[in-house]
Order: sequence, then structure tokens, then C-alpha cells
Amino acid sequence: MSAAFDSTPRLEKYDLLEELGHGGMATVYRALDRRLGREVAVKIIHRHLRDEREVKERFAREAKAVAKLRHPGIVEVYDVSEPDEIERYLVVELVKGITLRKLLKEHAPLPPELVLGIGVCIADALHHAHEQGVVHRDVKPENVLLALPARLRTDKHSDGPSQPSHASASFAPGSGVQAGSQTTSPIGLKLTDFGIAKVLDVQGVTSTGEVLGSPAHMAPEQIEGQSVGAKADIFSLGVLLYEALTGSLPFQGSNPAQVLRRVLEGKFIPTERARPEVGSLIGRLVDKALSHDQALRFEDAEAFANAMRKELSRCGFEAPMVELSKYLEEPRAYEEHHVAQIVPALLAAARTARHTGEVALAASLYNRALSLRPSDPAIVAEVARLTRLQRIRSKILPLMAGAVLVALTFAALYVISRKFRHDAWHVAENRRAANAASLETKRGGAADLVGAAGVGRNTTSPETTGSLVVAMPVGTVDSRLAPAGLRNGARAAQSTRQTVPIGTRTVQVELRGAKGSRLLIDGVERPWFGVKHELEYGAHRFHVVAPNDNCCIVPEPRVVKVGPGEGEIRIAMAVEFRDAVLQFAATDGSTLTCGELFPGILEAPGRRSVRLTQAETRASCTLIPPADSGKRPRTIDVVLRPGGTFTVTGT
Repeated sequence: MSAAFDSTPRLEKYDLLEELGHGGMATVYRALDRRLGREVAVKIIHRHLRDEREVKERFAREAKAVAKLRHPGIVEVYDVSEPDEIERYLVVELVKGITLRKLLKEHAPLPPELVLGIGVCIADALHHAHEQGVVHRDVKPENVLLALPARLRTDKHSDGPSQPSHASASFAPGSGVQAGSQTTSPIGLKLTDFGIAKVLDVQGVTSTGEVLGSPAHMAPEQIEGQSVGAKADIFSLGVLLYEALTGSLPFQGSNPAQVLRRVLEGKFIPTERARPEVGSLIGRLVDKALSHDQALRFEDAEAFANAMRKELSRCGFEAPMVELSKYLEEPRAYEEHHVAQIVPALLAAARTARHTGEVALAASLYNRALSLRPSDPAIVAEVARLTRLQRIRSKILPLMAGAVLVALTFAALYVISRKFRHDAWHVAENRRAANAASLETKRGGAADLVGAAGVGRNTTSPETTGSLVVAMPVGTVDSRLAPAGLRNGARAAQSTRQTVPIGTRTVQVELRGAKGSRLLIDGVERPWFGVKHELEYGAHRFHVVAPNDNCCIVPEPRVVKVGPGEGEIRIAMAVEFRDAVLQFAATDGSTLTCGELFPGILEAPGRRSVRLTQAETRASCTLIPPADSGKRPRTIDVVLRPGGTFTVTGT
């Protein structure tokens, strides 16, 4: 016997046939289940880890949790080692094909739609696991298995020997192709190694300094030792998709410590900037999954999967796993065909968005089409039409707004004039009533006589009588008993003699927009953030001072009359940033697309005003040289500040 064979573990129920691979936690063997006569995969944990008491105790518990997962996209667990056995192992279905890591090593970056198809399958599998309370903790390309159809099971695409496999007939969910179909057979995608990282995440293991999981794929909360939940898997899936789309990891370093630091910093090159052909719509999905803040990621794996499905549907990509099978047959030919297939779909979707008024969506779709075919004059012409449409709208909308404002002004003046006439009529009526009351007094009666029924006698009600009368002193009016006309006249007279009340009212001011703005109340600087002011009744002047003279447009000072009332007075004042200017000084015939900043294209030479909402805005633009220059498009990093000008040059 060879030394290698002597070192192979002995299992009671399984014959280990050959080693398929090994990692930092376990070695994987192809094995034969002697009881059922089927081939399986056996994952045996390394001996230096199995002897940890906590690993033994946790292993069976986690294995049982994983074994209850039943999903086409998850490798099925058949068996687990008994507590009294020497080895600690899992028995799972044998998937015949390759790992996603091998596929990326040979072909990355992949066509974006294929990557989204892979992402949908993984997200569906994760959603099922999360619903069962199981978190993977180590989502990475090495743990994604691709079961290849028979025609693709060659040495070129296989990680191991060609052996029969129950999993080779499995199909990924949502592929759109039924088993036994005469069309191209799809690839089966399965996620494996659920819970292994958690099994080994005990003090006895971590004290050795070993990093559990792949550093580049670990979520920040996982690195910091916080509670790890479903959103950690979403982050790891985002890392996987980023690598498949761009050919590189979002967080890189020369050693694991540097990689972990990059993840904790949360800074990476946005997906679209790393590879413009991905486009902003797909890029934003991946960037969202990679958010450092868990609250900014997708709510759950199902929401992530649905967002990816939406983009696939937009391009008419209904069977991504079938397309992946075609890709592996002839990768280079497929990529050429893929562009010819995707560009018309992007243009059709862009036209629909343009007709429905979704200009930003149309611009994003056109920009991606341009990145795939930068010299296509038809696409450039459509983008130019979109740009003209946007210019027309930018001119028409202010005119429409002005017309609406004029109409509202006339309506307000009409209402005010009607109220003025109405009030003048009431004043005249009150005067007539007061004169009538004065005349009645001169004739020898009290100004206001109240009968038993409580109704005041006046000239308009001669029939009103009563046995009990009360005389009011001349010159006084009880507003509760006086006739309506006289009562209104008395109120008007009293209001002219009323003095301004004395007191205070709570006032809170909210400044929106530019940070660092200062508040002046009656010429005195006062704090404003979360501060409530007690101001005396009367008029007060509120004035805002911007952080500096160039950044912002401050509102006009406001004079607010503070008077009696319930509750506090809230005053909102906005400090708007000035527009920035993007100057494009390149060779004639060059165009610039900046989907993040404005829709459409900017032709050279030209300039565009950009509305800003913060003190500094960073974005990436694509400079497309003239069609006859022979040069490829390139990405330009743009930094815009309020009131400033950023110039893009080039040929």
C-alpha cells in the first residue's frame, strides 16, 4: 500500500474512492454508499479541528439544521457522522461538473446577463435557507457548484473525474427549461457548505488566528464579530457578482489583514466604473448589496433576486442557465452573439422609457448600449434625440410653471377682492345697525332690551315682547345678547381699541440644504439644530448665512409675526447649492455620457450645468472618441463642487 492510501480515513458505511479536493476546513472525497449502492461526496473535517470539543458538540446540531434544507439550488445532505465515530463528516450529493471559481478563473469577466442569472439562482437558494433560519456565512465562488450537461463534461470544464452523478440531472430554479426538453440543456447550479463556518466558529478555533471564511467575501459585521444574519450573505453574494462582472474583487490587498481593512472601510470602485459594459442599472444592484451599512442593502435575498430578474426581463433574458450552457460551448462566439442580442433589447427598452417620460431610465439604457457599441451612429443619433428632448422639456417646463403661477396669482387676487367687498358690505351694515340703535336710545329706550325668551328687541323684530326686561347701560353691549348686526359692529369697534397681548411662543427653525449654514434671529446669531426658541409676541426677522459666498443660494430674510396660539411654530428655510458646470473640451466629434449626472450625451465642445445636492459629488463619465479615431472609450472620474467648473479634456 502507498503512503497516500494509508493516510485515507476509514469510514464504517462508506468506501472512500478518491480525493476530489481539499480546503482549509475539510477534504472532499468521492465515495460509495455501501448500503444504497450510490456514489456520494463525503466532506471530512481536518483532524486538527475535529478534536475540538466544541466542534464536536456543534457539528451534529448544525448538520441537522442544514439537512432540513430542500431546494433545487442547494446541495442535499444525506448523512452525518455519529457522535461516537472518530471522524467528523458530512455526506452530500455528488455534483458532477465544476465550481464557479474554476469558471471565473478561465472566463471572467462574464457577460452581465449570465452573471445575473447565476445571481438569481444563488439568491433563491439563500432565501430558502434564510426562511429556515440557516445562514451560509461563506458565500464564495468555491462553494457554488455547476452541474454540467453530458456534452460539457470534458477535462476542459471538469474539476474531477467524469463519474455518474445524481446531481448531474438537476436543474437550477427559474431556468425556464424542463427536464427532458429537446432544447439546449441548462446547467444545474447548487450552493454547498452551509453552516460549516459556523460549526468551526468557536473559541478553540479562532484563538489560533485562522480567519473563518474568505476575507474578501466577508461582510463588515462578520469581521467585527457582530451577530451575523441574512444580510451578511447578501453582502457576500454582492462580492461574488462583482468579481464575475468585472474580473476583480471589490476589496483587495496584499494580505488578509489588508483585505479585511478594505472591507471595513467600505470603499470600492463602483461596478459600472470598473467595467462600463455592465451599465448603471446592473451596477447599482451590486453596489447596493455591497453597502457597508446593513440597512442600505436589500431587505432580503428574495428582494435581491427580484431586482436581478427585473433587469433580465428588461433585456428579454428569460433562460439564463440555458444561455450559460451555450456560452461554455463556444465562449468567444457567444460573446459576439450576446452583444448583437442585447443591444437591440436595450434600445427597445430605452425607446419605451423615452415614450413614457422615464428620461433617466432611457439614458441609462442608451449609455449601456453605447458602451457595447461605442461607434454605432444609430445609437448616437437616438441619444442625441433624447438630449434634445430633455433640452426642450427644460425650456417648456419653466414656461408651464410660469403660466400656472400667473393663473394662481389671478385666482388669489380674485378671492382677495371678493373678501374685501364682502367685508366692506358687513362694515356698512354694522354702521347702519349702530346708527339705528343710537336713534332708539335718543327716543327714550334702552339700547338693548332682553325679554324672558332672551331675544334682543330691535326694529326688525317688532313682535318680540316679554314680561321681564333688563336695561343695559348706554354705550355698553353684551355680545351674547345683542342682535347680529350690532354685535359685529361692536366687535369691529373693540378690535380698533385692542392692545397687543404680552407673552411668548415656542419657535423652531429648520435649515435644509448646505451644512454649516448659520441662523440669525433679529440680527443675533442663534443655534438652530434641535433648538427651540421662546420668542415674545410680535414680528421677528429670520436670516440665514451660507457657509461661504460661492457654494450656495440663500433664501431671502423672512419676517414672521409671533402671536398667541397652541403648539409651536415651525419655520423651514432651505439653502440650495449652486449648480456646477461640466466643461467638455475634447476633439470635435467626441461625446461624453454621465448617466449619474445627467441624461443623454454631451458633445464636444460643450458644457452642461449640473444640479448638486451636496458639497462634493463624484461620478464617472464615459468619453467616446470620434468613430473614425480608432480609439476605445475610456472612463473619466469627475469631481463637481457647487459653483465650480470641472473640465474634461481628451481625444
